Amino acid sequence: MNRFGYDRPSDVAEAVRDGNARGVRFLAGGSNLVDLMKENVERPVRVVDINRLPLHAIEDHDGGLRIGALATNSETAWDARVEAKYPVLASSILAGASPQLRNVATAGGNLNQRTRCLYFYDNTTACNKREPGTGCSAIGGVNRVNAILGASPSCIATHPSDMCVGLAVLNATVNVTGPLGDRTIPFADYHRLPGEDPSRDNTLKPGELITSIDLPDEDFSGNYTYLKLRDRLSYAFALVSVAVVMRIENGRIAEARIALGGVAHKPWRSKTAEGLLVGEVPSQSAFLAAAHALLEGAQGQGANDFKIGLARRAIVRACRQAADGTPQSQIDKRVA
Repeated sequence: MNRFGYDRPSDVAEAVRDGNARGVRFLAGGSNLVDLMKENVERPVRVVDINRLPLHAIEDHDGGLRIGALATNSETAWDARVEAKYPVLASSILAGASPQLRNVATAGGNLNQRTRCLYFYDNTTACNKREPGTGCSAIGGVNRVNAILGASPSCIATHPSDMCVGLAVLNATVNVTGPLGDRTIPFADYHRLPGEDPSRDNTLKPGELITSIDLPDEDFSGNYTYLKLRDRLSYAFALVSVAVVMRIENGRIAEARIALGGVAHKPWRSKTAEGLLVGEVPSQSAFLAAAHALLEGAQGQGANDFKIGLARRAIVRACRQAADGTPQSQIDKRVA
């Protein structure tokens, strides 16, 4: 770990001033940043500890909910309003990490997790995300956990967050502040695909800080699920995960949203695939058609070819769980 400066601002304006410099990183729960610093993947010249900022609250907002950037994952998952109105978010959070990590990891930090790849964490290998222009060792290397959608010749890493997959189907928005003032980012536009510059995981501008996440005034408490498939049932990143919310009226699907995790550089949605379900009676054939559309263009890299079939089956299973109103349990993690 390199030597670095340390600031602990007491208000948001001071944090933005401190954070608006090259090589500065904001520190919240530290469950990702500190690990990266220990591995010399992240080498900040200064760390700005934001834990004193007034960004911890979870509050009612415009009929929906506003989650402060420093609200912990546990606080969010167990909030009565989240459980009642946005249970897919609670379920996605409880599917991730461990209780100990959820007690310190924050909402804002969860959005800013670095994408996951074995080579990104290995300083002895080439990695365009860690050192742009050096190459991607995962292409042609050990790539069982890597992306099948939205990848590029520069990077096939995947986004590791479970919470973000839940936020994706809820059409959340991200509120940020920075040197140029405040702005709101639709959740679908927050994370980036790798393209030619995989070193940037999101669309934050230099010095910008997440202040809160807004959930709209919608209720998908009746038909939802979060299904996570992984190598072991506890404390493991998703090989494939699926969040689904639906509105079913008169026996037909009036609205459907599906997001995939573990398969791309960001939570993956397809409006085309979701549109195929609207007006349909919930059925295996309808769910399979949506799965094929959602996975259009999917491409394996050898060791992760299996993820395409796994994702297809997971989408169909998750859609059935949501349609039946029998969401996947995050206590008994065996696939329902």
